[in-house]
Amino acid sequence: MRFLLTDEQREFARSLDALATAADTPAAVRAWAAGDHGPGLALWRRLAEAGVFALAVPEAYGGVGPLPVEVAVACVELGRHGVPGPVVESVAAGVLLGGVGGPVAKEWLPRIAGGTGVVSLAMEGYGPYALDADVADAVFTVTGDELRLTRGAVERTPSVDPARRLFRPAPGGELVAAGARVHEAARAAGTWAAFATAAQALGCGEELLRATVAYVKQRTQFGVPVGSFQAVKHRLADTLLGLEFARPLLYGAAAELADGAPEAGAAVAAAKVAAGEAGYAAARTALQLHGAVGYTEELDLAWWLRRARPLRDAWGTPSACRARVLEG
Repeated sequence: MRFLLTDEQREFARSLDALATAADTPAAVRAWAAGDHGPGLALWRRLAEAGVFALAVPEAYGGVGPLPVEVAVACVELGRHGVPGPVVESVAAGVLLGGVGGPVAKEWLPRIAGGTGVVSLAMEGYGPYALDADVADAVFTVTGDELRLTRGAVERTPSVDPARRLFRPAPGGELVAAGARVHEAARAAGTWAAFATAAQALGCGEELLRATVAYVKQRTQFGVPVGSFQAVKHRLADTLLGLEFARPLLYGAAAELADGAPEAGAAVAAAKVAAGEAGYAAARTALQLHGAVGYTEELDLAWWLRRARPLRDAWGTPSACRARVLEG
């Protein structure tokens, strides 16, 4: 078994890194939080052109997936850059609709893959909110064995991260599918949502650690960089260990998903716990070592600090994921 990314996968990560860097993602995040979706949607279309949203869409519907390793590669990079929008929900919707099939899949999956349709998703058991429902062309909701399509939202709920805009979907909606197939597809979609969120949490933690290391090298105290202090080195080393232990769990879960293994759900849950906790620990380290400047909105780091905890809890809290691991 090969445990390293291929040359093509590493090049894919580098291309996404260059794309997000050139797009000035922090500015797009600030605009998104303020309700200006223009820069974020422009970046969304460029990511679609790079093939990001086609990774979880079956080939029969214009995608190239499902490709869990490539989804992990992409979501780590998008998490590292803090790309706004319902990225995870789009991945999960691709899996959901691909499992349901029928007219709704034929209509929406090509649009998801091509970036011409922005969708969000809310599923029973994962909370009542749909991320960025106000900008989505469609919001899919799953309750029991019913899949409904709604447009628009009725109520916004405050979030720790202002760029993660939480809405309650509009009530009712068009019933587009029902039955056992919806139930099974929703279960798979929930697993993929947790998987993609874990990848984003890992990327978020990596960026927090990178920014903190750079900061402690330049900030001085008593005439020397604070990064030379033993206590600071230990804190950074612990943060790095947490992230590095989460990485093989994430890609191990990707391999399980790719093989269709029955243990894939538990593997994803383990990766979600490890990556979520590691990302949140990186946020605490970053805030402590940056000091009071870490609280200021003028510092780009503040947006990653705010995102780490929501990513830890979204699509499966640590306690829920640990219970899933124990279930096996």
